[in-house]
Amino acid sequence: MADIKTKPTDQSVSAFLEAIEDEKKRQDAFALRDLMQEVTGAEAKMWGDSIVGFGDMQYKNARGEVNDWFVVGFSPRKQNFALYLWGGHGSYPAQMDKLGKYKTGQSCIYVKRLSDVNQEALRELIREAVKHDDS
Repeated sequence: MADIKTKPTDQSVSAFLEAIEDEKKRQDAFALRDLMQEVTGAEAKMWGDSIVGFGDMQYKNARGEVNDWFVVGFSPRKQNFALYLWGGHGSYPAQMDKLGKYKTGQSCIYVKRLSDVNQEALRELIREAVKHDDS
């Protein structure tokens, strides 16, 4: 059985975000960190080399293995931000309808700029993901 590769690390979130070369993307990354931290009430933590996660939970995968994971998080990629929500974006259709300009992948939401999305809808998505974790 393969071990899950993305795990929490001791890497500094601030140092990771400071290393983003594009100034606007760096500002958006810090704003996302602050927003997710405020809404979840959890401290930001690095997961692997490139994901900033908030909250801790455990889930059982299809093979019955229990893994540690974060409730919400993001990764500042070259082209966009990947936003991760527990339950996946499909679990929150009402909030997604209000979000604004985005694309979706299998389990994440891609946002080019933070200004492209409705901030209150993003807060709602994060709140719903936290509630989803509690259920």
